[in-house]
Amino acid sequence: MKGAPLSLRARALGWLAQREHSRLELRRKLLRVLHKEQARQGDEDAEPADAATEVDALLDELAAAGHLSDARFIESRVYTRASRLGTQRIRQELAQHGLALDAEQQAQLRASELDRARRVWHKRFGGQGPADAADWARQSRFLAARGFGADVVRQLLRAGGDADAD
Repeated sequence: MKGAPLSLRARALGWLAQREHSRLELRRKLLRVLHKEQARQGDEDAEPADAATEVDALLDELAAAGHLSDARFIESRVYTRASRLGTQRIRQELAQHGLALDAEQQAQLRASELDRARRVWHKRFGGQGPADAADWARQSRFLAARGFGADVVRQLLRAGGDADAD
């Protein structure tokens, strides 16, 4: 037996209880749910602007109550991604959510990027430096795809992964 459908607020709080969401991400999810509910009820006369206004009001309420925070989302995303991804990739993911790193966070990521790249590279390639040009290309593509900068990739592969060769 299926219960009554959850309200938008209940859905939003449920999603926020699972993990942090950006305002843009939560807005997209809520609008999608609202449009599905309107279509299911056969309410073709509903204005999209009304749905957006309703969702924006709910998001403002959640932000005012401290349940929704873009700063917390950025912190969470950086924490979970930094061990595996480079600064460029993290910035790209945040941009998809309409957010950006502040100068301090960017500086911290840049300062640790070589060490993070070294750990990712060592885990994937076992500390074996490139044997030839094809191997160099393969390893550099791997690191570049994870958002590590070209200068960091070059520095890491030239040193063969040695921590002392910085």
